[in-house]
Amino acid sequence: MSEVLLSAGVVEYEDTGGDGPVVVLLHGVAMNGSLWRHVVAGLGADFRCVVPTLPLGGHRRPMLPDADLTVRGVARLVAEFLDALGLQDVTLVMNDWGGAQFLVADGRDRRIGRLVLTSCEAFGNFPPGLPGRNLYLAAKVPGGLRLAFALLKLKPLRRLPVTWGWMSKRPVPPEMMDEWFRPLWTSAAIRRDLRAYALGVPPERELLEWAEALRTFDRPALVVWATEDKVMPPSHGRRLAGLLPRGELVEVEDSYTLIPQDRPERLCEALRAFVPRPS
Repeated sequence: MSEVLLSAGVVEYEDTGGDGPVVVLLHGVAMNGSLWRHVVAGLGADFRCVVPTLPLGGHRRPMLPDADLTVRGVARLVAEFLDALGLQDVTLVMNDWGGAQFLVADGRDRRIGRLVLTSCEAFGNFPPGLPGRNLYLAAKVPGGLRLAFALLKLKPLRRLPVTWGWMSKRPVPPEMMDEWFRPLWTSAAIRRDLRAYALGVPPERELLEWAEALRTFDRPALVVWATEDKVMPPSHGRRLAGLLPRGELVEVEDSYTLIPQDRPERLCEALRAFVPRPS
């Protein structure tokens, strides 16, 4: 893992390097970049894959106590991350977490050449579905996040609809999920960071304004959505593709939200078709 110092603190990331098109892959809450392991392997040496671990609960390095870790704040960290690494003409891919859409409304999308929205938060679905509401309620109660994630040491509880059961059809390997949750099990500072994020969702009116701003994104955009998604409504995928002036829609069967876990080969196929490679 490499690391970069941003205004909120140190962010770790994986960078496969090379001269191929730059693809930046963003994960969701209480995960890390290992979500993308199969996609990174599938894209291989043809692409430079950059995978930051965002401060969404699966990060190992706590952020500064006064860091802005609201949805808007984390989105701005993504823009700061692209600046710090000097990345240009990036294909920005998000799954589960949808906050980076805000960069278009905020005018911080100059380094983004292509946008890929993969079964993620959109419109008023922040935090998303049953798992998101469960997380929000836990964050509101003192000690709630500590208890909620301590319960997830019991592996059967991970497949409940209010936890991770509706996130992927194919269970995430338990050892990888242990890695995702370990920072929240062991660090009060990491739980503080996640609480700041979970309680930092703006009003629905503002969320809808972010979505409407996607009409101004004049570069290629791809929406990849799971047809059986129970957390991110499939209708949201179709709406997003309609909002984006150059939007395309690919619907993926036999998957829930975490398409990189359930159908990585289909996602790789869509990305390879969407991102041009130098001849």
